[in-house]
This record gives sequence, structure tokens and C-alpha cells, in this order.
Amino acid sequence: MSTDWQAWHEPYADPHSDLSRRRRSVQRQITQWLDERDDEHLRVVSACAGDGRDLLEVLAARPDRARVTATLLELDDGLASAAEEYAAAHDLAVDVRRRDAGTTDSYAGAVPADLVQMCGVFGNVTDNDLRATIAALPQLCTAGATVIWTRGRFATGDLTGEIRAWFGEEGFEEVAFDAPWNAKYRVGTHRLVVAPRSLVSGQTFFRFTR
Repeated sequence: MSTDWQAWHEPYADPHSDLSRRRRSVQRQITQWLDERDDEHLRVVSACAGDGRDLLEVLAARPDRARVTATLLELDDGLASAAEEYAAAHDLAVDVRRRDAGTTDSYAGAVPADLVQMCGVFGNVTDNDLRATIAALPQLCTAGATVIWTRGRFATGDLTGEIRAWFGEEGFEEVAFDAPWNAKYRVGTHRLVVAPRSLVSGQTFFRFTR
């Protein structure tokens, strides 16, 4: 049976849950990224975005939100609709695509992006697909782009050491890594320091395992 992703999002209603804490951690990284960029126009793409609140709440609170255009990829229609409603209510320039975030074709016209969000992805794919996703990220990035990602600490172990090393192998430098001792989530931020690559059509780099 496939996961009920709307039910999966319910713990966000509890401000003390790991999911809520993870969202706030991601939002701090987005806020810092925006504060450090003085570009007149910035492009964001978010894979498996859910209702998009990690990004949209940050933008809604900022007077400079008009300089950001965002594309959210989310297959669940209820979550995608919630993102569209929130964006419309706060006058945000957001395109919500009900497309598979694991294929390059879904990103056509939305990349290269200045910020790529891979939040809620790395814990739902095989290790091989996770490695392939990191290898594909330079296709989604502008020069000097930032990637924010999340991964849980599972009973089978914590793969984030390997993930951080894989980012380094693909030409990223680490900007931040949030790993609270009393939570299972991990939030990483990396910056591309090598030349980005052109988007390759027809490539699948991950499939969800649940």
C-alpha cells in the first residue's frame, strides 16, 4: 500500500514534533540564504515539496518576496492544492507542478535554480538512488547554487556521513549541518563550487520506495 502523504504531514500540527523542528531548521537555512543573496531575481525549485510551507512561510514573511520565483514538484493533489492556495493568499510567485520529482523532464523550464530543496526525499529512496540523485543535482543548479536536504536517523544507522561525502565528490562544499542530539532528523546545506551541468532529458534518478 502506498503512503498516505497527507496523514504523514499531520505531525506538523505539533510544534514539538521532529517534523516541525525539521521544518524550522530548513526555514532557518532558507532565511540565511535569502539574507546573503542580493540578487534582483532568484529561482527556487523544491522536489517532493508537500504543501511547500518550509519555503512559502519564509517568503510570505519577507518584504523582498517578489524577487523569488519558485517551482514546487508534488504528486499528491491535496498537498499541491494546499501549496497553491497558500501561495495565492500571500501573493507569491509559485508554480506547483503535479509531476514526478525523480525525473529530469519534470524540471524543464524550472532550472537551473539558485536554491534546490531536497527535503523529505533522501529517506524515501534506496541508497543507490540517493547517490544518483546527488550526482544529478549539478544539472538543477546555477553556478554557486545552494542545496538544502534532509535525512532521518534510522534504526539501521545514520547515513548522513556518507551523504555529506557524496556531496563533496560531486563538487559541493558544506555550508551547514544541523543534527540535534535529541532528534532523528538531519538538515544539510551545500553550495555548488564547480561548474553546473546542463539538464539531461529523460533521466530518472530516484523512485520512492513507499
